Amino acid sequence: MKIAFLGIGLMGRPMAVNLLNAGYPLTLWNRTRSKAEMLSDHGAMVAQTPAEAIADADIIITMLENGPIVDQILFSNDTAVCYKPGSTVIDMSSIPPVLAKQHSARLKNIGVDYLDAPVSGGTLGAEQRSLAIMAGGDKAVFDRCQTLFSALGNATYIGPAGSGQLAKCANQAIVGITIGAVAEALLLAAEGGADPVAVREALLGGFASSRILELHGQRMIDREFNPGATARVQLKDLRTILDTAKAEELTLPLVQQTCDQYQALVDSGLEEVDHSGLLLQLEMLNGQRTLNDKPTVTPYVLSNQS
Repeated sequence: MKIAFLGIGLMGRPMAVNLLNAGYPLTLWNRTRSKAEMLSDHGAMVAQTPAEAIADADIIITMLENGPIVDQILFSNDTAVCYKPGSTVIDMSSIPPVLAKQHSARLKNIGVDYLDAPVSGGTLGAEQRSLAIMAGGDKAVFDRCQTLFSALGNATYIGPAGSGQLAKCANQAIVGITIGAVAEALLLAAEGGADPVAVREALLGGFASSRILELHGQRMIDREFNPGATARVQLKDLRTILDTAKAEELTLPLVQQTCDQYQALVDSGLEEVDHSGLLLQLEMLNGQRTLNDKPTVTPYVLSNQS
């Protein structure tokens, strides 16, 4: 089974490495070609264009930043005529659910199967093959892809096309709001004179325990804001949630408030910090930090994998 993997970024790179380690032949494409070429030592082929990458692929995986980019890559004039009949597109990007439904319909019309299968778990989950994969589309297609998904993490079938993206919206609502709650809780504890390290440890043993408190709470204490997932992408996902809610005539006040704070963080020039960096916006809101007090953020580097 030949795979084309489009998008070798923070998440795409470790995912591609895991597929290569599992024995899948991969052809890679990335807008910045050098990022794909870094995996040639792992046995990957590198294509000049998306059309070249997918021309002989049984599976096309996209891991791109947003819906418009996915739309452009999947349906450009060059790409649209290159799909192998009976091939399957698995979009693992985070895009609006309505767009996933449109992509499914358009690909079906040319005899190509489709799954929207966004992921959660960040770069650590991508490296450790422990991503939560939320899949929408035809159940039979999902079942055929289970072995492939097992090389990346744990896949759950959610429902018809677009359902995977709805699950990702739910995930990002919980992640964004909880990051805000953890940041506020640790700041409150510290300003009141308690040791935030001890507070976090105590909370991990109680009802407030969560993966966010465990990992992102530690990031906040360590002031380690190199991105596993960027504030910019978290903001994009929160906007998608609000747009989807509006279409369903829903009001989501907590998501709106969290989105506003991420917008302020991005507007202050910190779009590339980890999304746990919402703490920085909270500190600025409380007069503990100025726009000139920016943390140093270094590019993400994939850990060594055999």
